Amino acid sequence: MAEASTLNLRGLQGLIDALRGRGYRVMGPTVRNGAIIIDEVLSIDDLPRGVGDEQDAGHYRLTRRDDDALFGFAAPMQSAKPVFFPADELLWHGRRNADEGFSVEAAPTTQPPVALLGVRSCDLAAVGIHDVVLTSRALIDPRYASRREGTFVVATTCADPAGTCFCASMGTGPKPQAGYDIALTELLDGEHRFLAEAGTPTGEELLACLQTSATTADDVTAAQTLVAQAVAGMGRTMRTDDLREVLYEGVESPHWDDVASRCLACQNCTMVCPTCFCTSVEDVSDLAGDVDERHRVWDSCFSQEYSRLHTNFVRASTGSRYRQWITHKLGAWNDQFGMSGCVGCGRCITWCPAAIDITAEVAALRDEQTDRG
Repeated sequence: MAEASTLNLRGLQGLIDALRGRGYRVMGPTVRNGAIIIDEVLSIDDLPRGVGDEQDAGHYRLTRRDDDALFGFAAPMQSAKPVFFPADELLWHGRRNADEGFSVEAAPTTQPPVALLGVRSCDLAAVGIHDVVLTSRALIDPRYASRREGTFVVATTCADPAGTCFCASMGTGPKPQAGYDIALTELLDGEHRFLAEAGTPTGEELLACLQTSATTADDVTAAQTLVAQAVAGMGRTMRTDDLREVLYEGVESPHWDDVASRCLACQNCTMVCPTCFCTSVEDVSDLAGDVDERHRVWDSCFSQEYSRLHTNFVRASTGSRYRQWITHKLGAWNDQFGMSGCVGCGRCITWCPAAIDITAEVAALRDEQTDRG
């Protein structure tokens, strides 16, 4: 690919305009109701200028930075997952006809192609995981595949990891490594600018159409320094070399009872996880029974109902459900898909009202096995 180039703020706006001009719906970070979320972006004014975030176990606050960084936060409240895999998706719509028949119409799957702007490396890795899970097996998810087709990705280096981030441990960040068309690193020393690197011919072609300047050796050094500082500033770590074995050997550990005594089974961790993909089906009708809809909605292995078979529950206790989640995410996922199901974004820690920390629970299991000899 071509060498890196540099965009200023006008060039970044030009990038957004060029993507919209090519028919993309640009989705990126913006501030809504005290949180950074992913929504449609029309201009750089929609981005969270000068906004940072403070995240720790069970804690999330937006902060005001002392600069005008557009991507100066760790991770949005949700990842890019809902863009391609909505929390509530209409599958079909049915209506009773005048002759007492019933017509069913499938919900359309086509929509304008999406351009992700400012997606973090951990979340980009999560999209890659969903590509494997939902489109690379014998039975694909056609709705996901339709939304994912033709996606243009503008990734950004994360220079300000939160207290709950551990993507460096999982090998998914903080600098985007693959899966992007263009990768940006925001530089704030002197002129506000972005080091831009093309990752595909499409990205290279688009960058060539924008107003850019040559990248200096100082720009490259500054970008490398930001990455090194972000790695050193990760709030948490997770040892992964023996993770699968630790979880499988700990299946009968009393530690699960300890976790259950704290866990509310509220499902927050699975709702914010960028890789969880469990769903259920809900049928909704009007009071007259003339209109009926079927929706696919996100579900969770933390729900007791999710494991119901006939009149019994496979995982009746909170401890067994937490064990199922973490063991699948960090252990069995490797057996199924050849990769970990965790990207180290830390959202499950941030948004847990009981401040349960997945990295701490894994460490406790490992320490327990070490003590046992």
